[in-house]
Amino acid sequence: MKKTILLLASFLLLTFLNASAQQDAQYSQYMFNGIYVNPAYAGYKEVLNLHSFYRTQWTGINGAPKSMALAVDGIANDGNVGLALQVASDKLGAQTNLSVYGNYAYRIRMNDDGSSRLALGLGVGMVNLAIDGSLLNPNNPEINQPIGSQSTIVPDARAGVYFANDQFYAGFSADNLIAQYVNIDRYAFIPQPKPHYYLTAGALVPLNEDFQIKPSFLLKDDRGGPTSLDLNAFLMIKDVLWVGGSYRTGVKLYDKSYLQKDLTPRNSAVAAIQIFPSEKFRIGYAYDFSVGPLQGYSGGTHEISIAFSFIRQNIRLATPRVF
Repeated sequence: MKKTILLLASFLLLTFLNASAQQDAQYSQYMFNGIYVNPAYAGYKEVLNLHSFYRTQWTGINGAPKSMALAVDGIANDGNVGLALQVASDKLGAQTNLSVYGNYAYRIRMNDDGSSRLALGLGVGMVNLAIDGSLLNPNNPEINQPIGSQSTIVPDARAGVYFANDQFYAGFSADNLIAQYVNIDRYAFIPQPKPHYYLTAGALVPLNEDFQIKPSFLLKDDRGGPTSLDLNAFLMIKDVLWVGGSYRTGVKLYDKSYLQKDLTPRNSAVAAIQIFPSEKFRIGYAYDFSVGPLQGYSGGTHEISIAFSFIRQNIRLATPRVF
């Protein structure tokens, strides 16, 4: 029975990878550093900030996705410019993507003290797309299936807009703006990158002196697969602890008649905790688990995030733990 379940899980994994290998990596703690979905977030904290992710998905299944990311961002020109550098690696079965982006955000003051800003962001970089043919099925090969490794490097750009004040934020962004036009047909098994669109918003609602609630959402679409919606809610306790979670599901916003008619939404839930040992340091953990038809067939997902802010004395820190 256990062997049957493992075989079924492997089949589901391979089906998922085949259907969505061109998708961007997904992080459950993105709301604690928006640079991963929007270049206009660069410089939001108004200090030099280091942030990293490590995510291992569907533990216990060979070829399951593993993602890592590192970003550093800060400000220039008296806070009117945000700059960021981010590096990310994403491995899904035989496919590996490695990306490097430099991001620039022009941050427009919306009030006198600069606590409310509208930012316009642009990121440019390179993406290395690779596939290891030795990890593909050798018993029933497809036409032109590679025996060894294939890889190519393509230029890319991403753009976004982001508004934030002390109580509310909202942003819209898109990536793969150049890579989608680069012809990689000669690499038959490397998926063509597709643009992804992100719409996000959230708020901070004070309950009393010690407790605040942070609801938010993220809507993600690539005009090819199902639209994904994350609904998030966190409770902040005395400025040192966030506890909460998310619910992720597919939604239908417009007609996608090209999709499989009986396609099942990949519903999942996330439980997360964020700890602030000091004003400069944050460590977070999230656990994703399936709550839909795949429940029991896919292993849980573990995600760790660590952030450190280089805060100078007597500097105003723009609500660092809000968004």
